[in-house]
Amino acid sequence: MAISYLSLGSNIGDRLYYLQRATRLLNELKAITVAKISSVYETAAWGLINQPDFYNIVLEIATNLPPKQLLAQCQKIEQTLDRTRELHWGPRTIDIDILLYENVELKESLLTIPHKHLLERPFVTIPLAEIAPDIKVKNTKISTIAKDHSKLKEKCVKVADKVTLVT
Repeated sequence: MAISYLSLGSNIGDRLYYLQRATRLLNELKAITVAKISSVYETAAWGLINQPDFYNIVLEIATNLPPKQLLAQCQKIEQTLDRTRELHWGPRTIDIDILLYENVELKESLLTIPHKHLLERPFVTIPLAEIAPDIKVKNTKISTIAKDHSKLKEKCVKVADKVTLVT
């Protein structure tokens, strides 16, 4: 089983529900086990900023799916939870991104691992550092990057300790 880290975000409707439901749907797949779940953070939108704030979490999963199949499963769950892709970086019920997958480096049109914006986003680095502080990205510990990000003026506030898995 490979260890992978996923970022989940929601800014439409019941944001916490969508995070909980997506986490449960991931965990219900035979090929995925959710091992760790970060706290929930409320963050300002990134990219397209004129939209509601997000709730974000990071998951550590164990999976026997290769990266492209993992991406397909994540996108299937997004569709199940009414994700639409009308506007790049626009509002969404749920967004599931693959941040890291073992030591795989991949750069393709539909999938880049490590995620191409991982080191730029406090809403990713802070929850990732919470569950995997010693992970290194580009030879730097994620906890160091998250510490630097926590000093920025960008909103990234812990709002809940953990999500519970809802049906």
